[in-house]
Amino acid sequence: MPKWSFHLSEEMKVLYRLFCFGYNIQQWIFKRFTPFGLGILICLFVAVIIGLDTKQTMAYQVFMFLLAILLIAIAFSFFFKKNFTVQRSLPSFATVGVKLAYRLTIFNKTSKIQREIRFIEEIHNPRFSFKEFKRIIQQNHQKGSINSLIYIYSKWLKAIALERKAEVKAIAISPLKPKTETIIRGEITPTHRGVVRLTGINILCPDPFNVFHALKFINLPQSLLVLPRRYQLPVINLPGSRMSQSGSVSLASSVGDSEEFVSLRDYRPGDPLRRIHWKSWAKIGKPVVREEQSEYFVRHALILDTFGTQSESTILEEAISVAASFACDFHTQESLLDLMFVGLESYCFTSGRGLGNSEQMLEILASVRACQDKSFDYLTAMVTERLSALSGCICVLITWDEAREKLIRQLQQFNIPLLILLLAESEQEYGQLNLENLHILPLDKIQETLLAI
Repeated sequence: MPKWSFHLSEEMKVLYRLFCFGYNIQQWIFKRFTPFGLGILICLFVAVIIGLDTKQTMAYQVFMFLLAILLIAIAFSFFFKKNFTVQRSLPSFATVGVKLAYRLTIFNKTSKIQREIRFIEEIHNPRFSFKEFKRIIQQNHQKGSINSLIYIYSKWLKAIALERKAEVKAIAISPLKPKTETIIRGEITPTHRGVVRLTGINILCPDPFNVFHALKFINLPQSLLVLPRRYQLPVINLPGSRMSQSGSVSLASSVGDSEEFVSLRDYRPGDPLRRIHWKSWAKIGKPVVREEQSEYFVRHALILDTFGTQSESTILEEAISVAASFACDFHTQESLLDLMFVGLESYCFTSGRGLGNSEQMLEILASVRACQDKSFDYLTAMVTERLSALSGCICVLITWDEAREKLIRQLQQFNIPLLILLLAESEQEYGQLNLENLHILPLDKIQETLLAI
């Protein structure tokens, strides 16, 4: 096939409108037609091609017969009584790749038994702007992989699936008795982390020929947060001595210094105002400050590399899944875990010893995006600021270059124990690297490699 080139903005706008129209038609057809109905549509198309010359073939008669069946089936859909109410009991969280089962309560308000009813969740379809469409085209054009309109359309569908975050299928319902509530089981399969926005539920009922669905849309908006995929980990005891932590952090129930103190003393010039003990000042008439006890305990850093050239990539998603696995399984009852990464800005979230929990970490990781407008030095600077308090580091990297090597060498100079996990397309990609505690995670063997650490 000849390669397509897109240099004129008007040509791309026309293609954008065609793709939007084609996608909407595709969604309508697969929603309204049964598998048998889809077969009739294909036969109609074939009959049109074969029967163009009515003198040479009798295919036009087949066409007229199939068309009559189709029109009768569509006419039946107008007589479907559409009087239902639905309540959905949806959990707050789901996990990528794990089917989510939930409960639906459907109330049939009609006076007839409704048979052969099916339902399917309606997920919000993203409305890509022309700018986003142009970005998708340009990304694939730079790779030299644009060969046909079919290829471009497949990338368009993939981008839409990425934004939808989940897949749903039509589920059959047992006959609904009149004026009666029925509890059924729904299923959603999350495919990508992030927020799934459900707009409502489609109630489907086929015609007597089982060709075309009558449809009743019930508006029922709700959202669901999909957490990253997690891998099974072995018991990992990252070595590291207890380090001094300021402000009795181990006793705090929220981020920041606690109000616990060891003793009181007179105010000295330069003491921070937050340490003034106001009640004592009011009693004795002069400023008094708290003296806080330093705590010593283990504090590890979970460093996530988000610096990618693409906004979405398989290797970044797998890196986030690996980080989520450690954030969830890392024992923080007697230690702290700092999750560090760079997005729109530098972020550091702490869990353990009352400062947070693994569920909050997973919620944060569900929203992580690739950083494309900053250099890796931003992450290095953030880690450097906290070196004196760290007992060890887990580094999850998506590539290897001088900037990453600089960070690792700096951590080694401070004698901080490291566990370095480097994502790779294959086992041979970084075979020349020779670093202590470095583990290459090939994309097709991540679980096996993690269990072997």
